[in-house]
Amino acid sequence: MFSMKRISAVICAGALALSLGACSSKETASTGKKEEGTGYPTKAISVVAPSGAGGGWDLTARSFTKVLSGTKLVKQPLTVENKPGGGGAVFMAEYATQQVENNDMLFVNSPPIIINNLKKEGNSPYGYKNTTPLAQLTKDYGAIVVKADSKFKDLKSVLEEVKKDPSKLTFAGGSAPGSMDHLVSILPAYKYGVDPTKIKYVSYDGGGEAITALLGGNADVIGTDASSVKEFLKAGKVRVLAITSTERLSGDFKDVPTAKEQGVDAEFTIWRGVFGPEKMSAEAKTYWEKTIDKLVQSAEWKKEVETQGWELEYKNSADFKKFLDDQESQVQQLLEALGMQK
Repeated sequence: MFSMKRISAVICAGALALSLGACSSKETASTGKKEEGTGYPTKAISVVAPSGAGGGWDLTARSFTKVLSGTKLVKQPLTVENKPGGGGAVFMAEYATQQVENNDMLFVNSPPIIINNLKKEGNSPYGYKNTTPLAQLTKDYGAIVVKADSKFKDLKSVLEEVKKDPSKLTFAGGSAPGSMDHLVSILPAYKYGVDPTKIKYVSYDGGGEAITALLGGNADVIGTDASSVKEFLKAGKVRVLAITSTERLSGDFKDVPTAKEQGVDAEFTIWRGVFGPEKMSAEAKTYWEKTIDKLVQSAEWKKEVETQGWELEYKNSADFKKFLDDQESQVQQLLEALGMQK
């Protein structure tokens, strides 16, 4: 009797194990393919903004995590970490060497991940090829900004001043020399015939610090992303002289002319995207591809993008990787023209 009970228990236990196995690696009737089922993510997810608070990366990371949590697309806790330094280069070095298999740490970035890797001064040996690009989320544009009470009323008046004396005005941005804010700052002057190497540029860690410097009188002009100055524009604290978009923007920027409208052919698109570690597991990559695809289609995300003054431009992992390859060539050409390539 005892042995029969033992045999029966073993059979039941085996059947239960097979049943659980079938649940975690079940085959669909339609495709016959196995679905992964280890349950990723099982831990809290950290999304890093490799800058100080208040800039475009910080805002993107916070919007991304807020909507993912609010829509319950991700059930694990999501946190945002600010890791400033070197316009993103300090974090990139840590991520590419110490977090290479950390599926639970993502980060947001934009053109600096390419620029920092290609520029001559203070360059990073690491770039997007040391990551797993997951998705492009939005696009933004550069903005040339002065204080509301500045004597400069349009882009041409600033350019005429620096043409007479390139070192007279202090330009500032939230990234290191040769990085994105620097390129946004000097691109109109370069296109206007000014030697960009003679323009005085001061770098800060993040767009928020650059705006503080402008408002505090420590900079005359800043080059930054349009979305990060939106609230300051609405509050009447700054004047935006030009946007580097192909066409005039709507909403709060509807009265701001493009650089091109003012006769300066300076266009610069600032994309923002999400990245994972270089050796991200196939399951984690698939999870984020599916989850981000659902995110960008949600009404909540579309509303958040509109609220922040961004433009929705989604590229999935494969398309994003191809786009990055193409933009790398464009950035290389621009840095060579400015004498800033490594």
